[in-house]
Amino acid sequence: MEASFDKVAVNYDSTFTNSEIGKLQRNSVYKQLSKQLDSIQNVLEINCGTGEDAIWFAKQNYNVTATDISPKMIEVAKSKANLNFKTADINSIASIFESEKFDLIFSNFGGLNCLSKSELEKFFVNGDSILSEKGKLALVIMPKNTLWEQFYFLAKARFSSIFRRKKEFVLADVDGEKVATYYYNPKDIVNLAEANFEIVATKPIGFFVPPSYLEPFFKNKKGLLGFLNSFENRIKNWQFLSKYADHYIIILQKR
Repeated sequence: MEASFDKVAVNYDSTFTNSEIGKLQRNSVYKQLSKQLDSIQNVLEINCGTGEDAIWFAKQNYNVTATDISPKMIEVAKSKANLNFKTADINSIASIFESEKFDLIFSNFGGLNCLSKSELEKFFVNGDSILSEKGKLALVIMPKNTLWEQFYFLAKARFSSIFRRKKEFVLADVDGEKVATYYYNPKDIVNLAEANFEIVATKPIGFFVPPSYLEPFFKNKKGLLGFLNSFENRIKNWQFLSKYADHYIIILQKR
């Protein structure tokens, strides 16, 4: 996995971070995240990529430690800001940070979709051990029922791929690299985390705003993209749409 994301690192900002769709979806995450930051001081970000979210947290005056399994991603992040960036595997956070406590653990844009069910269950146990009392998880995850993807494969007449997310895992294309990807609906996350966490909120991210792989089509259609985003803002608190969106954000609080 490390090698796959190393190869993606160089172009990640141009293909997603700075894309029109990427900026709209990230802004939607920040709007939802901002509602959950009362009493937060210390933030641990996992799968931080090129550091865009860590920089946002720092600008909001939070103490942020940001990690990624890819040394190349961390290298790009360090070139953008002088923050506490570390190369670290999600599965090792409990041992790496055993002497620290965080008020929030944040994961954006499907980083946790790289974990199998057993690994994800272990993540919730590990996360619990390094969170402060009543600490929170804010996780942006890709669900199984994304309507955009189903319509996309239907339009392409790729009928065998329409419901691919319902398989145990899919080899998803990430900038030309094949990455084993597991999809989880909100209910799946709640079931895996319920021993250690209680649910606070679940909101859709990218129900009307399309997935980033459609950026080439929408690149010269900013008016249409803005129109879709206006609808996105209207349904941003409709929890039941979460499992049909491109991503969703789920907030969990330590018991």
